[in-house]
Amino acid sequence: MKGQKDYGRLVKALQILTGILLLLLAVVGVWLIQKYNIKVSNIKNLSEMISGGVLTVSLILIGVSVVKSFVLIFPPAVIFSVCGYMLPNYPLALAVNLISVVLSLSIPFFLGKFAGAGMIDTLKGKFKAVRKIDDFVGMNEVAMTAIVKFSGVMPGDLSSLLFGAMNVSYRNYMIGATLGNIPLVIVYTLFGTLLKSVGEQPWVVAIPVVIIVLFLLISGLLVKKTVDRSKPAPEDAPAETE
Repeated sequence: MKGQKDYGRLVKALQILTGILLLLLAVVGVWLIQKYNIKVSNIKNLSEMISGGVLTVSLILIGVSVVKSFVLIFPPAVIFSVCGYMLPNYPLALAVNLISVVLSLSIPFFLGKFAGAGMIDTLKGKFKAVRKIDDFVGMNEVAMTAIVKFSGVMPGDLSSLLFGAMNVSYRNYMIGATLGNIPLVIVYTLFGTLLKSVGEQPWVVAIPVVIIVLFLLISGLLVKKTVDRSKPAPEDAPAETE
């Protein structure tokens, strides 16, 4: 009995330490983004920081994608675009990005699963975006993860952490999260590929930019419609007792 009690305390302590570590890494992520100007519009300069052959660059980008899973707020679109910009052709860049997505989806999910539901309340107090997850509670798990990932209502790795803490089925999570990420991977990889092929002439990259804007508009409407549907109708509300 005593051994079980001590084990429970150890697990609780590790959960608390995990939560603290994740918050610290999020702060580090903010610092890195500001220091190195990590955004899609700066992919040419960011690409100059990476050197090597095709295999080396591919492994570096996959490694960066996995590591950024611990940072929670690192923009994955930057990695997708840099990959398209640096690798020799679009199919290869797309394949590397899809591998990165599958690997990076699992790490924050299981971290959230280990940290437990208490992590959600902690993150809600630190990040305003986390509170948006309440709008999707009660939805089908596959639909919920797909919509959240596609819409970008919160940073991707942060949402993965929350889904793990919410005890969402890993199978349903991976199906929904992969479906939600694929359109963004396709477009941002194309953006990087076109930018490499034709320099920085704005008219050339207009197509993926327009597609991205359309994605944002569609996802915004989709989120609003989904949230409205998930809210209980007035007649479904419990009757007040006198």
